Amino acid sequence: MKVLSLASTALAALALFCCSPALGASCTTTECHAPLSALKYPHAPVKEGDCSPCHSQKGKEHPVKGAKTFELTAKASALCKDCHDIPGQKKVVHAPVSEGDCASCHNPHGGGNRFLLDVGEDRSKLCFNCHDAAPFKAKFMHGPAAVGACNSCHDPHSSVEKRLMKDKTRNVCLGCHADFAAQLKQATFVHPPVSKDPCTACHDPHGSAVEMFLKVKSPELCVGCHAKVGKQIAQVKVQHKPMQEKGGCSNCHSAHFSKAKKLLSGSEMEVCLSCHVKGKAGNLRDIQAEIKDKKFLHGPLQKGSCSACHDPHGSDNFRLLRGKYPEDLYAPYQDGLYDACLKCHDRNLLRFPETTIYTKFRNGNRNLHIVHVKTRKGRTCRICHEPHAADGEKLINKDGARFGDWKIPINFAVSGTGGSCAPGCHRPFSYDRQNPVKYN
Repeated sequence: MKVLSLASTALAALALFCCSPALGASCTTTECHAPLSALKYPHAPVKEGDCSPCHSQKGKEHPVKGAKTFELTAKASALCKDCHDIPGQKKVVHAPVSEGDCASCHNPHGGGNRFLLDVGEDRSKLCFNCHDAAPFKAKFMHGPAAVGACNSCHDPHSSVEKRLMKDKTRNVCLGCHADFAAQLKQATFVHPPVSKDPCTACHDPHGSAVEMFLKVKSPELCVGCHAKVGKQIAQVKVQHKPMQEKGGCSNCHSAHFSKAKKLLSGSEMEVCLSCHVKGKAGNLRDIQAEIKDKKFLHGPLQKGSCSACHDPHGSDNFRLLRGKYPEDLYAPYQDGLYDACLKCHDRNLLRFPETTIYTKFRNGNRNLHIVHVKTRKGRTCRICHEPHAADGEKLINKDGARFGDWKIPINFAVSGTGGSCAPGCHRPFSYDRQNPVKYN
């Protein structure tokens, strides 16, 4: 009986030692596990001084040198599920969760920060234990990635979205970029990738060597979709400088949305004249000054279009013209040589020496356009006409066309059935469609 009584007492003591919060608390107050009492964010059982939910004693005495006298009450995540809902029930599960290795991220006794973590808002040190840190050292970093706020975009346990995204990529991005989301709703024209694809189609969500963490710089990024433009700019003889400068396509176009067609950052003329103005680098003509307050505008400019004549991406013709046009001031007319003008203007204007219908610039039936352009020293259109704007009818510049250091005066005047001119290239002449003038 005495032996049985001693055994019962020993078992009762063992049970008390294992299960009593008071005795559990003694684990953290002794010199063995004292550091646990200093944790800023202790695990709830540790805070309550109760080691028994996780540990059970397997020997009669503790501690025993060189031996373990306590063991976990369960293995891996099974130990945690008694108190915690098991994460990782969604489609995509973080590897440590699927492997039941909660302790790979969480300290089971407590940590210096919330959620039993030893890291604070900057989770990078924790994540880089498994993930490669190299992509997070780019020249230009996305804000959350730069400060290690991985959990701003990713769920650390599981998600229905790929890459453990907390929501669809687009929604995650717009959740922070609220100003962008508001402007997007008001936009007239939206770039298809912005409305259909995730932001990561163009941007690296962590960081990049390119500003705005683009995957590659523009125009290389843009021509990945706009292959026709890519082929064009690779082959043209005359390149539009903004395409080759920093910013590439975004120098003229908005990458996301715009109130203007073709995603231009403003109206077509506004965009073009923002460069073609006095003070801009290079030898650009000040077109803004040339057309300001002019009485007559070339037809396309009346409609606000520069691209009707010039190709903004590049051309095989000088001044980015969409058709051939002589670079020299003098060039006898040949078929195809003046296509830049004749794609709009009637080609018959320069086909028939005698006509009554194709031009009003004639003396009787004699076509005076042909007289001027189909000679050994044929004049180009710009000797008499301004391509953009003028104060004179038919875009004839009253101040004269540039001829080196001199301006050739035209002194053109219109009468009822004809007109006259007294230019610097020949003596005064007049013409009349009904009563032809006889020239000596």
